[in-house]
Parts: sequence; structure tokens; C-alpha cells
Amino acid sequence: MQKTLIQPHGGKLIDCALRGFERQAAFENAHALPRLMLSERNLADLECIATGVYSPLTGFVDEENYYDIVNGMRLSSGLPWSIPVTLQVPEAGSDKYQLDSEIALTHPNGDILAVLTITSKFKPDQSQEAQKVYRTTHEAHPGVSAMYAAGEVYLGGPLKLVNDLPQAEFPKYHFTPAVTRAEFARRGWKTIVAFQTRNPIHRAHEYITKVALETVNGLFINPLVGTTKSDDIPANVRVQCYETIIENYYPKDRVFLGVFPAAMRYAGPREAIMHAIARKNYGCTHIIIGRDHAGVGDYYGTYDAQHIFEEFEPQELEIMPMMFEHAFYCLRTNGMATAKTSPSTPEERVHLSGTKVRALLREGKLPPPEFSRPEVAKILISATQNTIPV
Repeated sequence: MQKTLIQPHGGKLIDCALRGFERQAAFENAHALPRLMLSERNLADLECIATGVYSPLTGFVDEENYYDIVNGMRLSSGLPWSIPVTLQVPEAGSDKYQLDSEIALTHPNGDILAVLTITSKFKPDQSQEAQKVYRTTHEAHPGVSAMYAAGEVYLGGPLKLVNDLPQAEFPKYHFTPAVTRAEFARRGWKTIVAFQTRNPIHRAHEYITKVALETVNGLFINPLVGTTKSDDIPANVRVQCYETIIENYYPKDRVFLGVFPAAMRYAGPREAIMHAIARKNYGCTHIIIGRDHAGVGDYYGTYDAQHIFEEFEPQELEIMPMMFEHAFYCLRTNGMATAKTSPSTPEERVHLSGTKVRALLREGKLPPPEFSRPEVAKILISATQNTIPV
């Protein structure tokens, strides 16, 4: 067991915030700069860069790093990095953003948040980016669609935060990597497993998180609350579910809930690597990688997100993936299991599809206890009946 918390990716936790007189001067000067209004996805990326979630990035990627990431899943330094974090603008009107100049990055409400120094301005082949990062060029893929819609011209360079980030949703659970690291240290945790999710925790999730918790000091439940697909369960509903299941079914002194402000890209295997690096920056030593991690539709193989870790040496990522197969309720043993632990036949395994569960919820019916804890199901039923998509 290691003696100190795992080091951030690249060895240093990035903090892009200016402070004191320097911040005030930069904020005032920013009012004279060309402005670029950020999208919801941009805002999520800005927060993750500025607070160190995406360490060692100090800004939106430049052209050299962009191509190294797309083609080889590495930064130009050689450090593993799987998805380019880009700032895109439509080609029409892009002339006002000049190379080797500064621009002000603004919230949709007009507030200036950061200053970006443009060290790179380029127009890549987006179809190649789509194919290599998302394994498809189909615009039906939400990540590809979002990338195409953001604009053809890419602006890269370091940024400085000159204003407070927007009021965080779920402030009770909104923590920077510096804060989570301090909390893990305060609790005396040396080994921490992260659980990435954009769904409520059902019985299969509960099973794999508890199996993982048997071998480490703490569990960091870290649900993504940035931009997701319109038919995903809203974050406020999911947070209620997380609170309820932790209160009733987990040892509270060994679980820590904190939200992940990133936008969802649905990049499957590559996003699994990105999620692992972000959790390493939060201070986690392990991350759960289950069935179809960060997947969507049929674009990726069931366990491709596990296989991609084989493309890196363990010491390169440092954070260790904990691989789990699809869990189910075993009627023979009367408990949760996977094919690795259950002697049951397929007919003795309860797999409830998300489609079937959503249909039950819309009818006001509780899913069977083999799939979901009743307290969680009741929250989802209430959300469904209030027209929130489930």
C-alpha cells in the first residue's frame, strides 16, 4: 500500500486562477478584448481545465497536441491523453480571433470568466477526428454531432481564470481535486476507487462498487453532471438517488460523494481513459470500468473500454482499472453475481433492460427488487410522473 496519495497526472495539479491584484488587472484589461461566448460544453471544459481536473492541461489544446492526441492518444510530451479538449468556433466570423492575441471567454450571461492566449488557430479534418476518437462519422452519435456543431476552426492556448466560475450546481457535492485530495488525506484513505456514472445506481452498480470497496480504503462516487443526452436522467434526480442509496445501503464512513462537472462525450474506450486520468487527479488510485463504459448505441464493443487500457503501460496511467463483467441477479444463489462467480444458466439470470425499466416507471410500477432498491425506484417514478424523461 502506498504511503501518500497518488500524484496528479504529469506530477502537478493545475490551477489556472489568477488572484489578488493580478486577477483584478487581468479582469479589467479583458473588457477591451474580443469576446467568445462559451457553450455549456465549453463551460464544463473550462472548469475542468482551470481547477486541475484535466491536469496537466493548462488550456484548450493547440494544433500539435491535437494531432498527437487524435492519432496516438498522447500529448506532445508523450504523456497519455485520449480526447482533445478543444475550443471551436464557426469559420464565419473567426477572423476576429487572431493568432498570438488574447480573447475574453464569457459566460452566456455576458460575464467575463477567463482570458485565453491564442497560440494556435487551425482547421482540422473533423471526419478524421470523429472516426479516431468516436469510431464513427455518423452524426447520430451525440459526441460526433456536438463536435460538428461547435465549429470548424479550433483555437488553442493557455488560459487564466479572471473571475469566479458560475455558481456550481449541487454545491454540497461540488469539489475541486485539491479539496478531494485533502478530504481523502483527512480520512486516512491511501487507496480510493472511483465510480463514474451518469445513471442512478441500480443493484448491479451497487454490487460492483461494494466488491471494489472490499479491497480499498474508500469509494468515491463521482457522477457526471455536465451536459448529457436529452433522454438521460437529469442530474438533480440522480443526485437524490445517490443520496438515498448511500444513506441506506453503504457504510457512510467509507463512501464519499462528489460530482464530476465534465460534459459527457460518449466516446466509449477513449473516454474511459480520460475518466481514469481525471479521477487520478482527484486523488483516486483505482477506477471501476464495467460494461460499455461511456458508451452509446452500438458504436463500441461491450468491453472495448477495458481492452483500451492494454494500450498503455500501467506505470504510465498509474491509476488502476478494476474490470467488471455485466452483473445480474442470480436466481440460483439468490444474490448479485457475474458470469465469473455464478454457476447459473442464462435462464436463471435476471437482466432488466433500461427500456423495460423506463416503461415500468412510466406506468408507476416499481421495478423488481432484483434490479433496483425500492427507495431509488420511488424517486424515479416521481420524476417520471412529473414529465422528467427517464
